[in-house]
Order: sequence, then structure tokens, then C-alpha cells
Amino acid sequence: MKQFVIYTRVSTRRQGDSGLGLDAQRRDIDLYLSTYAEVPFEVLGEFQDVDSGRDGSTFGGVADRDGRPEFWNAIELAEKSGATLLVAKLDRISRDVETIAHLLKRKRLALTVATMPHADKFQLHIYAALAEQEREFISLRTKAALAPMKGTGKLGGNRGNIDKANEAARQTADAHAAKVLDTVLPLRDAGRTLQQIADTLNRSGVQTSRGGKWYPSTVKNILARV
Repeated sequence: MKQFVIYTRVSTRRQGDSGLGLDAQRRDIDLYLSTYAEVPFEVLGEFQDVDSGRDGSTFGGVADRDGRPEFWNAIELAEKSGATLLVAKLDRISRDVETIAHLLKRKRLALTVATMPHADKFQLHIYAALAEQEREFISLRTKAALAPMKGTGKLGGNRGNIDKANEAARQTADAHAAKVLDTVLPLRDAGRTLQQIADTLNRSGVQTSRGGKWYPSTVKNILARV
């Protein structure tokens, strides 16, 4: 029987108290278990940390036991039992590629990311590296796009500035689409309709690139990028 150890994390005490962020992680995990997990399966334990969001340095960027005690408890249980550590998204462990690399080198640890259900350790490492590069690039791109607008008091002082802002928005949408396709394509290949895919994304708490809800037309637009 397949066994899982579930780990969730929120970045501030306020989020932990209010539940912000946890519902979305729980929905992603439940979606994975109901759609992709081998049946029957067993959840051996669920662990949750609430921290400041700042990575420590003890383990390649992952906070030590004082910073994230439940993270280490989850790893110990998973390795001891041979269960799979299940997280909603890779960034719930860390956004640092070095951290992810150290974690993936643990031979006794099996890791599954709910939003990337078919990704193996090698693919997760590549994704972490690409995500880190993407964040760096988006930061640079945003600064470059906003630089000519400083002091104008408006979004762009001329057509060139508007074009830069539009291009930045387009590239951000492309990056968002690439991530969502990891969920959309398996659903499409499983024969789900556009409406069913949209309903699944909405139930999972996944938003469009503009922070809105999914409709058959928006799912169709994402698939058109393939």
C-alpha cells in the first residue's frame, strides 16, 4: 500500500492563525490524492510549520529544527517508514535551488509535489533551477520596464514605455501558463472537458495570471500555447 507523509507551511504567524494559504495547499494535496495516488493509500502523518518565510542555512537553505521542526519530523517519518513526502508546491519547502538539490540527494527520501504529479527528482531539480532563474529575470525585467516611468506620475510617459509594460505582462502570463500546463495537460489527456478542467482549477485554488477564475475559454487559451 502506498503511504504518504503530508507537509504544509505558511510564511507568517498571521497566515497560520487565519488559515490563509493552507486551504489552497490542502486542496492541491487532496486533488493529487483523489486523482493521481495509487489506491489504496494511507496517510501516516500530517505536519505543518508556521514561520517567517526566511530560509535558514543549516541544510542548504532550509531552516533548522528550531525554525521548522515539523519539516524535519515529516522527513524523519517518511525516511523511517519508506513513505512519500507529499507537499502542495515545491516552494513550500524552499525557493532556493541549493536547498532543493540537497533535499533530493537524500536517497531514503521519496518526494512528490502535488501540482507536478508526474515529476521525478531530476525534473524537480530542473524546475527549481528554472524557477529561481525566472524569479531573477522577472525582477530585472520589472525594474527595466519601470525605470523610464520614474517621475512621470503615470504608467508610462510614452508609447515605448507602454510597449515595455505590455511585453512584461505578456512574458509573465507565458511563465504562468507554463506552470499551469503541468496540471491542465494531464486532465486534458484524461479526457476531461474544458469546463471540467476549469472547475478542477477553481476548486484547487489555482488562479489565472490576472488572479481571476477559470472558464472554458481561459483553459482553451492556455492549451493554445502548447
